[in-house]
Amino acid sequence: MTIATVSAGARLHIGFQNLSLARRRLYGGIGVGLEEPRVTVTAVPASDVESGDQLVRTYAARAADALDVPGVAVTVEERLPRHIGLGSGTQLALSVLAATAHAYGLEPAVREHAPEMGRGGRSGIGVATFEDGGFVVDAGHPTNRFTTEPPTEGDWTVPPVVARHALPDDWRFLVVIPNSDPGRSGDDEDASMRTVVERADPAVADEIAGVITRKLLPAAAEGRLEAFGEATAEIGRKNGAWYADAQGGVFRPPAGTLVETLEDCPVCTGVGQSSWGPVVYAVTDRTHADEATAAARDALADNDLEGDVVLSAPASSGASVHTER
Repeated sequence: MTIATVSAGARLHIGFQNLSLARRRLYGGIGVGLEEPRVTVTAVPASDVESGDQLVRTYAARAADALDVPGVAVTVEERLPRHIGLGSGTQLALSVLAATAHAYGLEPAVREHAPEMGRGGRSGIGVATFEDGGFVVDAGHPTNRFTTEPPTEGDWTVPPVVARHALPDDWRFLVVIPNSDPGRSGDDEDASMRTVVERADPAVADEIAGVITRKLLPAAAEGRLEAFGEATAEIGRKNGAWYADAQGGVFRPPAGTLVETLEDCPVCTGVGQSSWGPVVYAVTDRTHADEATAAARDALADNDLEGDVVLSAPASSGASVHTER
C-alpha cells in the first residue's frame, strides 16, 4: 500500500485584468504562490471514499471519479483557513486530487482534472501556483463564451498561463489575517461577480493592461521590489473600483483600514487585499521582515482587531509530494 502526502502553499490573488464583457477576454487572474501557510493531506487507497471532513470527502469522491479508482482515504494534516483570500478551496481540492493519484501510482494531471474538481472556472492562479509556484498571470477566458451567469460546473478549461516569474528568494510577503467575517464564496460570490461584470467599466481594464505590461511584468522579470509593489497596489485599487458597490468600498471592511495603516510603513510596499479578503498583504524583504511583521501586528492593534500575521517567502515551486510504501 502506498501512502501519499501532498503539501501546497497558499496563494494571493492580486486581481483580474478585465471584468467587462466589452473586451475580448474576461477575468485573467494575477497572483503569487506562497510557501506559507500550507495545506497538507495524506491519502491511501481504499475500497470507498473515506474522510472525517465532509468537504474533503466531496473532493475525494470527485478525485476518485476523475482518476477512475475505487476509493481513497484522506486525512488533512494542515489546513488553510477558508474563504479569506488564500485560495483554500483550490489548494485543498488539488491536494486531494494529487494525493489520490500518487497513492495509486498515477500522474495527477492537475490542470486537466481541475474542472472536474470544480476549480479553475474563473481564475487560473490557484491551479498555476499549485503546479509551479511563482508570480503568475493567466490569459482569462474568451468573452464570447460567457454571459453574466456562471458557466455550468466543469464546463470550462483552466486559463493558460501567459506569464510566470520566479520572484527573488529574499522577498517576503506579509499576510495579515484579521479575525472577521470570511469573504464571499459559492452562490454568494457568483451573484456578486455577476453584478460586477454587468457594471464593469471597460476603461479600467485598459488602464490595468498598461500597468501590467509597462510596470508589473518588467518589475517581476527584473526582481525590482519597489516597482513590483507599486504596480500590484495600483492594480488592486483599480480592481477595487469594480468591486466598490459589491463590497462596500475599494477594499472590504476591515481590509481598508489595515491597508491604510500599512501604507504608512516605510519597509512595506504593494499593500492590498487578496481576492474578497479579509486578508491584506504587503511586500518587503528578508532584511526588513521583523520590522514589517511588527508593523502588521501594530496595524491590527491600532484598528482594534485580533488576528494572525504570517511572513512568507514566494513559492519557488509547486506542491510537494512524498510517498511511502
